[in-house]
Amino acid sequence: MPGEADLLHRSGTWSGVAPGLPRWDHVSFEVRRTEAGGSFAIGGETTEWAVVPLAGSGRTDCRGESRSFGGRASVFDARGDCFYLPAGCRATVHADTALEVALCGAVAEGGGEPQLVRAANRDVELRGAGNASRQIHALIGPSFPARRLHVIEVWTPGGNWSSYPPHKHDEEGADETVLDETYYFRTRRPEGFALQRLYSEQHGIELTAVVRDGDLLRIPFGFHTTCAGHGYDLYYLNVLAGPQRERTLDAREDPRFTGIRDGWADMAIDPRLPLVT
Repeated sequence: MPGEADLLHRSGTWSGVAPGLPRWDHVSFEVRRTEAGGSFAIGGETTEWAVVPLAGSGRTDCRGESRSFGGRASVFDARGDCFYLPAGCRATVHADTALEVALCGAVAEGGGEPQLVRAANRDVELRGAGNASRQIHALIGPSFPARRLHVIEVWTPGGNWSSYPPHKHDEEGADETVLDETYYFRTRRPEGFALQRLYSEQHGIELTAVVRDGDLLRIPFGFHTTCAGHGYDLYYLNVLAGPQRERTLDAREDPRFTGIRDGWADMAIDPRLPLVT
């Protein structure tokens, strides 16, 4: 059973995570940096991938078609594009400028077609209320024709709670499904930070930690929630996948905190949102 030290990977100490770790069966995640003119291959028989540009511009060559993507200077300057690559398909990623991308993978069977998901064609969703509000950008959500993979960008203004009330997705039930999840954190300013809580009485874990730019959290189980430090806007990239064929993000909120929603009807969304357009 993974413990606290196994789940929170500090910036500069990790190169990627993949199935095969304790209680970790579905999600792969890596950040790849390539100088202008560089390239690398991606793809495999049993993994579907999403290439999310974090900074810079590039293009993919796949099945004889070239697709250009990216262009934002950082994750705080614009919403991201995404190139989706089904399992059993291979592609080459070329860097037109210095390029930083997140490689988001899920164990899956083959099928489907490569697609370029443009940020301009995806909806912006504002969730929560008051200082528990944030901006959601679902690049690959339940309605997307992937097999297992979900990829979601989240921006949280400094001082706000995010993914609140705490929720979990580690059991199958009427309102919950099993999903491995990663949180990849970036802060608008390098000294910025956030507070992350991950807890489960069933699995014997209580993690409350400071997370900083470039940290990665794996969530195989437990309730979780995040709070951005005052004055420091926070971005995190969620990658989720599980064993079920039905595409759903059903999660169970901690019943001890769901009553907080009763006060949201009279509260406005944080006026700083959306943080990026």
